[in-house]
Amino acid sequence: MDSGAVSSITFVVIFGSALIGMRLRAALPAHHLRDESRDVVELGIGLVGVMAALVLGLLVSSAKTSYDLQSTELTQMSANVVLLDRVFAHYGPEAQEERELLRKAVFGVLDQMWSKDNGGPSGSAPTFGAEALYEKIQGLSPKDDRQRSLQSEALSMAMTFGQMRWLIYGQRQTTVSKPLLIVVVFWLATIFLIWGLLAPPNGTLLAIFFISALSVSGAIFLILEMYDPYQGLMRLSDAPLRAVLAHLGQ
Repeated sequence: MDSGAVSSITFVVIFGSALIGMRLRAALPAHHLRDESRDVVELGIGLVGVMAALVLGLLVSSAKTSYDLQSTELTQMSANVVLLDRVFAHYGPEAQEERELLRKAVFGVLDQMWSKDNGGPSGSAPTFGAEALYEKIQGLSPKDDRQRSLQSEALSMAMTFGQMRWLIYGQRQTTVSKPLLIVVVFWLATIFLIWGLLAPPNGTLLAIFFISALSVSGAIFLILEMYDPYQGLMRLSDAPLRAVLAHLGQ
């Protein structure tokens, strides 16, 4: 779901609804806009406005939680990679091949998650060779209890590394519910339509409608961007993994 296109469509629908409401105002009989009718309309549109505000707030909160969670997981995965490399270093020269394979795995993650050609949520599944790394660790031949303990720790950390990568990939498939988004946009369009009906057309009100529609569509844009943190304007930084590469093999 392209966030820019969806937010642009949202803006056109909402602002267009306000313009339609202004046009319809001229066609309505005068008694439809009297105080008694206006009071009832304002009560109804107030209820819709409260529902739209609550749902928008929940969507923003949910998207921010998802964004922060993936940022934390990325940092945690980076820390685990460094720790796994240190385990290999303590194991001895026998684990040098595993250290090189781990370094290649990190490069693979960087290339897949931050590639300019990445297909986003519909992109390919993780292909960073965690299975090969795990098999290499299993193939080590410990000479004493210390190396056996380090091998066991390395196997556990390699498994965690693979699990976190698949978890991040799975979370990238999560996005905002399309039916929910459509309903929210419909509510907002209804609100702007009624405001257009009740407002006498003038330049000041047009400017207010324009800014309000732009603000609401901006909120939709932020929600969609935060649900896809590896693309777009709010993409997560690859700095944690880049920093990891500087420490691997030392």
